[in-house]
This record gives sequence, C-alpha cells and structure tokens, in this order.
Amino acid sequence: MYIRSSTRTSAWVLGLVAVLLLGAALSALALLGERSLPERTGPPIEQLAVERTELTPGVIELTVRNTGPDPVQVAQVFVNDAYVDFAGTTEPIGRLGTDTLRLDYPWRDGQPYLVSMLTSTGLVIEHEIPVAVDTPRADAGFFGLMALLGTYVGIIPVLLGMMFLPLLRRAGGNAVRVLLAVTVGLLAFLVVDGTTEGFELAERTGGAFGGAALVVLGAVLAFLLLTAIDRWVRGRQQPAGGDARSGFGLALMIAVGIGLHNLGEGLAIGAAYAVGELALGTALVIGFALHNTTEGIAVVAPLTATRPSVLRLLALGLIAGAPAILGALLGAAVNNAELSAFLLGIGVGAIIQVIVQIMPTLRERADSVIDPLAIGGLIGGVLIMYLTGLLVAA
Repeated sequence: MYIRSSTRTSAWVLGLVAVLLLGAALSALALLGERSLPERTGPPIEQLAVERTELTPGVIELTVRNTGPDPVQVAQVFVNDAYVDFAGTTEPIGRLGTDTLRLDYPWRDGQPYLVSMLTSTGLVIEHEIPVAVDTPRADAGFFGLMALLGTYVGIIPVLLGMMFLPLLRRAGGNAVRVLLAVTVGLLAFLVVDGTTEGFELAERTGGAFGGAALVVLGAVLAFLLLTAIDRWVRGRQQPAGGDARSGFGLALMIAVGIGLHNLGEGLAIGAAYAVGELALGTALVIGFALHNTTEGIAVVAPLTATRPSVLRLLALGLIAGAPAILGALLGAAVNNAELSAFLLGIGVGAIIQVIVQIMPTLRERADSVIDPLAIGGLIGGVLIMYLTGLLVAA
C-alpha cells in the first residue's frame, strides 16, 4: 500500500514538473519569438462580421465582431450608397471584440438594403439586409407566440406520432425490426439535415470561433457525453439483472436525440421569424405536423414489447418536442449564428449516438448481416423525411 501511494505521488510530481516546463518554454517563445521574427509587410488584415441586425423605426443597429488579426476602425457607413450618420465606439475594435453601430436611416418595411462600412484604411466591408422588417420586441406577447409556435411544430406533432403505438404493437417481430430500420432512416435524414443547416449557419459567423468546426465540436461533445451516460446507466442495470438496452431506455435516448435536433430546428424557426423570413400560417403548421409526426413514431418504435404508463409516454413526448419552444425563443431573441451552429451540432451528435445504439437491433441474429427488409426500411425512413420535409413552408 505504501509503495503504491509513493508511486502515485511521484507520478503527480512528474506531471506537475512537465506542465511547469511546458509553460516556461511557451513563455520564453512568446517573448523571444516576437523580437526575432520580422514585422509583417503589406496592409493590415481587416475583417468584420455582422452578428446581429436590429431594426427599429428610423434606426438600424448592427452588432459587429472583429474576426481578423488586426484592429478595425469604422470611419464611415453607407446604406445603398448614401452616407448616413452613425454612433459607435471611437476606438478601434480589437481582435474578437464587438461593437454596436447605430445608423440613423429612414428604412422602409420590406425593402432590401446594402450596408457598406468604410474602415480607416479605406477597406469596404458590406452587409446585406435582404428584407427590412421591424425587429420584434421581447415582451409577453412575443414569448407567448414563440411558445405557441414551438408547441405547434414540436410537441403536438411528436405526440400525434406516438399515438401509433397500439398499431405498432400488433406487428410481428420482422415488422418491428423493419420499423426500427425506418427509425434509423428517419434519424439519418435528421443528421444530414442538421449538419447541412449547421454548416450554412457557420458560414455567416465569420469564422471567429471556428465556423464549421463549431458544428463538429458540438457533435463530438454530444456523442461522447451520451455514450458515457449510456455506459454508466448500463453499468448500473447489469448487476441488478436488468436489460441494458431496455425498450424504454432506448426510447428515452431517441427522444433526447430528437429533442436536441428540435432545439436546433426551433432556433432556425425563431431566427427566420425575427428577420421576417418565416411565413406563419396554416401551411407551416400542417407541414411541420406531417414532418415531425414521424419523429413521434421513431420514439415509440422500441416500446412495442413493453407497456409504459401514460405519464412516461407524455414525458417522452415532451423531451422530444418541447425543446422546439426553447429553440424558437433563443432564435428570435438572441439570433446568434455561432450558438445556433453549435447547438445544431449537438443535435447531430446526439442522433448519431442513438443510431449507433439501434443498429444492432436491425440484425436477426448477432452474427448476421442486415436483411433486405431492414435495408428497405432504412431507405423508406429517409424518403419519408424527405417527402414530408417538402411540405414545410419555412
């Protein structure tokens, strides 16, 4: 016991010494390297990314972030080639720093505008406002509308899909396996959809915090976290003789994965509403109802051999659908492309982890390959999500 304790202590000491040596080497490199390297030639590299646009009557406010290596000083601002007065910091914006530019301009509802920012070095940085609309105020009516919208596109469709559980219970073993394959197809489509949308959002960030890497980071973190949780839960169940992959446990993981995806979906809906690009109406509600009903079917697919209580089913539906409400609120109020891309990546990683869990159940035996019926189910799931997605007029 004494020898083992001594060995652990020496390992900690060696690790601490290694960290101190690394810190000293990096400090010396930072001090000496800057003096030994030649100065950069050429003009400064100036980059500004517009993170948020807020429009009120007679005023356009732009929240900008310096995504380049050099400070940026905004000297003049033009809107549609017309010079406008603006208020902002008088100091240059440092790397990763932000500033809010307040432009006094009588914009008109529904019109496009091109904002040109002229820096102190003569560089012109442009930002396009495709459709000018009054930015919604964060009052009680606004939060109520976002909650209602999230309920329409998230909770209600998922619960409607879960009502197919009695019908699914009457299916045989092969039919259940095909149904699980359809579930994998549905989830695979959500992975592609979430990844594509995340990369599109990452392109608007200016790359200050990694751009597309935010999507990948979110996916990796979510996958590893859910994998660790799954291993921990199975480790606690196995000694008690429980099934490590019980139907309810798998349904819960599917609900979590779909819920995180709906969080990202809600972000996109809220952001589109905030900038006037979302057509609220019957077409939107019906489209999302048909599209997300399939998610409810995916949640209850593993429950055909069990009899969960109504409260448990309701909890699964809320876990899968309610995050759309939070996403809509965040998307409309914050409208931050970096946050949206990261959260979409989290949804992608969660769904990939769920797919990894379901895939072994698609084989008739542990040593067999996936049969043609299961492959047909996979294709069917992808096609269902694609075709119902065409009905979403958002």
